[in-house]
Amino acid sequence: MTVGGPQTYGTADDGDDVHRRWLQQLNRSTGVPGYREEWFDEQCGGCRFWIPLSGNLGQDWGACTRTGSPFDGRVRFEHDGCEHFSVRDDGAFG
Repeated sequence: MTVGGPQTYGTADDGDDVHRRWLQQLNRSTGVPGYREEWFDEQCGGCRFWIPLSGNLGQDWGACTRTGSPFDGRVRFEHDGCEHFSVRDDGAFG
C-alpha cells in the first residue's frame, strides 16, 4: 500500500467494488423514475460544499461538508444531490 493512498488490499478491482457498493446508497439516482429535471443542475459535484476524495475514487466521489445536510461528513457520488445544494462560486463541477 502506498502511504497516503487508498487501501486497496492489493487488487485493482477493490476501488470498483467500493464504487459499486456506495452507488447503492444514493439519495437521488438519475436513472430512476421521478428524478426531477432541476436536480440535474443541483448535483453534489457542483456544490460548493463537496470536496473530492483523492485517488481514483476522487474522480466520482467526495465528502459533503454542508452543515444541516443529512450527508454532512459522508462520502457522496458527484451526481447525487440533496435539498441543501449551493452552487460553486467558480461554476465548476467535480
